Amino acid sequence: MKKLPLLIAFVCLIACQANEPTQQKQPGAIGKEAMVVSAHPIATRAGVEILRKGGNVFDAAVTIHFMLAVVYPRAGNIGGGGFAVIRTDNGDISCLDFREKAPLKAREKMYQDDNGEVIPMKSQLGHYAVGVPGSVAGVWELHKKYGTKDWGLLVQPAIDVAFDGFAITEDEAATLNEKQADFIAANHYKPWPINETGWIAGDLVIQKQLAATLSFIRDSGKDGFYTGIVADQLEKEMQRGGGLITKEDLATYEAKWRTPVVGYYKDHKVISMSPPSSGGTALLQMLQGAELNDLGAHPHNSTPAVHLMAEIERLAFADRARYLGDPDFVNVPLAALLSEEYNTPRFSNIDMSKATSSRDVLAGEIELVEANETTHYSIVDPFGNAIAITTTLNGNYGSKVLVEGAGFFLNNEMDDFSSKPGAPDMFGSITGKSNAIAPEKRMVSSMTPTIIEKDGKLKMVLGTPGGPTIITSVFQTIINVIDHNMTMQEAVSARKIHHQWQPDRILVEEGALTSRQLDDLKKMGHTIEMRDKIGRTDCILITDDHLEGGADYTRGDDFAEGF
Repeated sequence: MKKLPLLIAFVCLIACQANEPTQQKQPGAIGKEAMVVSAHPIATRAGVEILRKGGNVFDAAVTIHFMLAVVYPRAGNIGGGGFAVIRTDNGDISCLDFREKAPLKAREKMYQDDNGEVIPMKSQLGHYAVGVPGSVAGVWELHKKYGTKDWGLLVQPAIDVAFDGFAITEDEAATLNEKQADFIAANHYKPWPINETGWIAGDLVIQKQLAATLSFIRDSGKDGFYTGIVADQLEKEMQRGGGLITKEDLATYEAKWRTPVVGYYKDHKVISMSPPSSGGTALLQMLQGAELNDLGAHPHNSTPAVHLMAEIERLAFADRARYLGDPDFVNVPLAALLSEEYNTPRFSNIDMSKATSSRDVLAGEIELVEANETTHYSIVDPFGNAIAITTTLNGNYGSKVLVEGAGFFLNNEMDDFSSKPGAPDMFGSITGKSNAIAPEKRMVSSMTPTIIEKDGKLKMVLGTPGGPTIITSVFQTIINVIDHNMTMQEAVSARKIHHQWQPDRILVEEGALTSRQLDDLKKMGHTIEMRDKIGRTDCILITDDHLEGGADYTRGDDFAEGF
């Protein structure tokens, strides 16, 4: 009997050791020459096949983009828009804006009633919520400038899958089932997503109307979408449902090349998307705040680290709400927002003992001269080119309108404008007068496709869906790799937190913090709300001898593959 305490102690020791975090690194998919990470295995493999056949990242992007429109219809699209950040093999950087824009008939108060109050759901559900799509123009522009393979051959894989069908995943089935009432409300006919008996994993989805639309795009490029039969179908859909988009809106849409925003974090060069995306600007501000306050010195997701991240994010989002908008319409004080002169005092007075109330946090004073519902893919090719592309319909399946006869979903991006200055959008995010609605204006976005260099060499390709949580998820993923020495897969899979100034609370992903940490943060004055998932990052890390793809398979069906 005297041996029993010793035995119990031994068992307890083994149990305690089993519960300790493993010290062994957990890498993602490994490739020597190339890597693709996207939200769906079919799309990733289609992109890899293009690279294996000698295509570059821009060729692969065309194939992936159209394939996601077929197999990931909640966010992959031809009826939405997005942004691309590019680094070529010789180190040249650029970015492409193919964000949706307001129709010519749009007006500033179109979502307000006679009393000036925002009409619930009018900017989110149905035809009136749709902005002019930019996706097809965007990938066409990428291919026109950088592509090497025949356009038609790059679009054909998506046509084949749309025509022959594919088996949906459990995650897609659940999301389709969740939106059944919205599909019924938004459409005057019964499109394929409506299923009275409910979708289940393995159900075959065949989209012959979408295959036909993609065939027009295959044969006529951008014009196959913005003019001709598809444009007629889209305009008729708008007329049936009271939408604003006309063939003139479509015919005049152009993707725009812009200059990326560039900053530094601990000797890493950070290249991200410029306005009308707010993502790159807010990210670079947060990284400055992190370096000023030595965020990386605190253990990952420790109470001090979470408090500090929340305070940094709160300040950056307050600036986002006041200053960010379409630079073609408003004067965005970009240089000032990214300067050390502005950000050093802005982030230097964070109190580590207690939370700041967002009611007491305003945007900083600058002298002016005058939204897991998006998708991201990262690609590196054998030639050394890299691209980060984030694209969206805004909400899952956008406006829920499926264009009759054409088979594609339309966005609800008009909700990303400020329907009324100070009123929250569907993600609870607030913007002001700089993001007011105007004809042909592009709405502010949180999309943050990002590329990082170290010592002049490609280091990371990053991005994620998630509305405003996009910015903070990319921020934390960068910190995880640089400061906490995580593999890309570990950095992607790590649980995240989020603060966006208003509403004044920290969103905490399930499993991120212990109950004691949550109590400690509440005692510091933070309001906590738990979330099932935050972000869905799909990223690539480049080392001296390989590429590592971090696919967010813990939160979705995301998949990485390299060779």
